[in-house]
Amino acid sequence: MIAVTYGVASVLVFVTSTLLILVGAVGVITVKNPVHAALCLIMTLFGVAVAFVAQSADFLAAVQIIVYAGAVVVLFLFVIMFLGVDRNMNVSAEPLMGQRGFAAAGVAITVGGLIALMASSHWVTGATSVTGKLATGQANVKQLGTAVFTTYLFAFEATAALLIIAVVGAVLLARRERATTKEEVTT
Repeated sequence: MIAVTYGVASVLVFVTSTLLILVGAVGVITVKNPVHAALCLIMTLFGVAVAFVAQSADFLAAVQIIVYAGAVVVLFLFVIMFLGVDRNMNVSAEPLMGQRGFAAAGVAITVGGLIALMASSHWVTGATSVTGKLATGQANVKQLGTAVFTTYLFAFEATAALLIIAVVGAVLLARRERATTKEEVTT
């Protein structure tokens, strides 16, 4: 009886996390308000964290919530708010002629290249283990920390640099001279 209850509970958790992930992902690409899209992204990341908890990967679930839903989405929201979502923009007017066609071609070439690369290689999900056999308990966290701060340090530093460059670029693009109004002059 306990095995049946556990099976039903795990299926229920799986379905719940799957619905959170799918509804959030569809919301990210369908809603028009960028703030609502960022909130849908948080829902997607929370669903992934629930899936991690269902797989007994509590550390990854905590990292998912703290790093991605906490820090990265807050960064997205900061950039969205800094750029000013309250302005009316004409999205049908292209500032650079043909940019949508070039973007579509770039995405098609990238996806086609990735599919060709995966089809021609002999691996599906990568190496079975990069750092060796995983131990239980705190040793997993220690091994993960050692791998992050030794083997993969450059990748994490490059990611941090790209995020900083993206924020600085967004700030520079959004920085415009505001015309002073009569109300601002009188105050």
